[in-house]
Amino acid sequence: MDRHPRRRLQRCARGGTVVSAQPETGPPLRAALEAVLLVVDEPVDEVTLAQVVERPRAEVTAELEELAAAYTREDRGFDLRRVAGGWRFYTREDCADIVERFVRDGQQARLTHAALETLAVVAYRQPVSRSRVAAVRAVNVDGVMRTLLTRGLVEEVGSDPDSGAVLFGTTSHFLERLGLDSLDDLPPLAPHLPTAGAVEDEREST
Repeated sequence: MDRHPRRRLQRCARGGTVVSAQPETGPPLRAALEAVLLVVDEPVDEVTLAQVVERPRAEVTAELEELAAAYTREDRGFDLRRVAGGWRFYTREDCADIVERFVRDGQQARLTHAALETLAVVAYRQPVSRSRVAAVRAVNVDGVMRTLLTRGLVEEVGSDPDSGAVLFGTTSHFLERLGLDSLDDLPPLAPHLPTAGAVEDEREST
């Protein structure tokens, strides 16, 4: 007899399939998948999702396919698509012009203090990875980086040759918004930010 039912979760990889015991508590599978997919920055494969929500891969795949079909039937403003071997939410193509208008022209809200700090780190440390920005600010910056990307202030500029991490830099739109001709016109604030070595030392000490 299993005396520890909450510890009986088992996973085994058989042909790329994750098999697990169904959790005794927690949100419904559909809600759990939606919550995870709302915060991802790139497509997430079914194996990873199955591990996160602790359900069999086949069950997760079936639920994802039903979710995608449901969003299409309900004529939502977004789709759930399977691309590049994973799943992610995307704005519907027929809504793209409206979203672009909102982001580029119609959005009046100012950037938050957190967004401005994150933008400053990218501006002075570029090209810089998301993890390096997070290390400098000592907080998670995923949401803020998505905002900056959406507003066209930062963009992907390459990848780190050692880690493969995506590197980010500022855009021409960033220069336009600040009235700058080039990055050389940025005020000399860089000395107030920690050096790359200091960041690494801090990360290793924590």
